[in-house]
Amino acid sequence: MSDRLNEARILIYSHDTFGLGHLRRCRAIAHALVEQYKGLSVLILSGSPIIGSFDFRARVDFVRVPGVIKLHNGEYTSLALHIDLEQTLAIRGSIIHHTALSFAPDLFLVDKEPLGLKGEVQSTLSMLQNRGTTCVLGLRDVLDEPNLLRREWERKNVLPALDRLYHEIWVYGLPQMADPLAGLDVPAAVRDKIIYTGYLPRSVPHSPEITPNVQPAGPYVLVTTGGGGDGACLVDWVLRAYESTVDLPYRAVVALGPFMQPAMQKEFLERVARLDMVDALTFDSHLELLMEGAAGVISMGGYNTFCEILSLDKPAIVVPRTQSRQEQLMRATRAAELGLLRMLSGEGARSSAEMANAIRDLPHQPLPSAAAIPGLLDGLEVVNRLTERHIVGHSARRLSTA
Repeated sequence: MSDRLNEARILIYSHDTFGLGHLRRCRAIAHALVEQYKGLSVLILSGSPIIGSFDFRARVDFVRVPGVIKLHNGEYTSLALHIDLEQTLAIRGSIIHHTALSFAPDLFLVDKEPLGLKGEVQSTLSMLQNRGTTCVLGLRDVLDEPNLLRREWERKNVLPALDRLYHEIWVYGLPQMADPLAGLDVPAAVRDKIIYTGYLPRSVPHSPEITPNVQPAGPYVLVTTGGGGDGACLVDWVLRAYESTVDLPYRAVVALGPFMQPAMQKEFLERVARLDMVDALTFDSHLELLMEGAAGVISMGGYNTFCEILSLDKPAIVVPRTQSRQEQLMRATRAAELGLLRMLSGEGARSSAEMANAIRDLPHQPLPSAAAIPGLLDGLEVVNRLTERHIVGHSARRLSTA
């Protein structure tokens, strides 16, 4: 291993306006890097209001920028500060820029948003490019329906930035699952930068100090909504199945999510209290422990939950979100075609009998591993390898210009 790897610094940006997806993806990558390279340090820039609820390995730390939240009309507002959005963005941009300047990373990894929230990382990308830092954009397997993505990226003027500001684009998935830039008029020079890594596998921490917040009595299915901000329909559907059916094969453990509206959480917890076969919790930073012990999973099909289903090889029922973005629907549809999970439509009647029948069928559903897709979970191994190549190359470039 190059000595340079023992001194290397990786800066990861995650805009984190809402939910847990971006943060959990960046955290998984950071932990894999410091586990592989014993002297490497990773700093995560995040707007997540609950980043401090997660534990981080040695040599991984974070800087939290002021949070923002996306409103129903598509606009953003400050999450906690009583100042206008422009002031919040100015503070965020300043923290990002000065952190990058002081930390002096060898590699800058931007998660999902090429220019950051409202363009807040564009000046940082230019500054780091001028300093010789490798800049990489990391994309999940699916971004959105092509027409919607094209309009969004045209408005943000993204494609010129991909050509000008990034050395590579890592797609955390496989081409047979999805092309995140499908339907866009992507220049050949940008296409040449794309590398598919495979999905990012997840591990389960085993420590006497870490125990699940719920200890189910007997076999159970885990119901998870991710952050929970848009998971009410899924939780309601599952609870109606248990309220109307007495012969389901498993208990249910329902993770409501930290961003579910408090009034909705209260209503669901009251319904759960009346059900002998259902337990509930609002949030557990080690939800993978509950997934490891589950007989199956019922979820909305976000990227991180999908990676956990694959990693822990759990039969899954996925009810994708169809509002705002088509990402989950596109991922779940293709995954179902490949035999990785079972998809139920969240549109229409959502009868309790349909959900109950799907839960009854879970014991007979094929495991994801039965699909035998080569390279499916190679993501972290490939990211480590690509990072090593860039850091060694960065060190050589520095020496040649010294």
